[in-house]
Amino acid sequence: MEKLVFATNNYHKIDEIRHLLGSTCNICGLSDLNFAEDIPENQTTLEGNALEKARFVYRKFGLPCFADDTGLEIDALGGEPGVFSARYAGEEKNSLKNIEKVLTKMHVVDNRRARFRCVIALIADDKEYLFEGTVTGEILRSPVGDFGFGYDSIFKADGYEVSFAQMSLTEKSKISHRGKAIEKLTEFLRTEK
Repeated sequence: MEKLVFATNNYHKIDEIRHLLGSTCNICGLSDLNFAEDIPENQTTLEGNALEKARFVYRKFGLPCFADDTGLEIDALGGEPGVFSARYAGEEKNSLKNIEKVLTKMHVVDNRRARFRCVIALIADDKEYLFEGTVTGEILRSPVGDFGFGYDSIFKADGYEVSFAQMSLTEKSKISHRGKAIEKLTEFLRTEK
């Protein structure tokens, strides 16, 4: 597969994916196709949103593409923010406000268990495929670290003493939910060549 469209305008995600996929294929984001509109995300599951975004881009451009949807699922909050992670504190998708809302809701909560889950939907040759990655850990009581994006500064993976936002992209990619899902996607792309 020569060119593969990643159905996002989030440059953090594009950098992370390019880093993870290496030379497996040529990744381009929506901005590379001069497309800056928001893609609908109206589904109630990560799988549904990933497929909705991939189908939208596939129909519009006719190129092999993939989309991801990621959610932070916190045990003490009944799985919130989950599929609403990006918009947890409002439609403007403000990471700082999202983090503040989580920490406020968990202010007196002792059970800090959480997981990041990433689902990737790939569409190529009119066929659809799903790949999933999960990483478990806990929610910190305050943000720590300067790297990453989203909820990275308040999430510490099991077996590690630092938040995702304190890890380099290489370190994080080895254990992250997105890294695990991309590993499955990469393996699939290698065997399909």
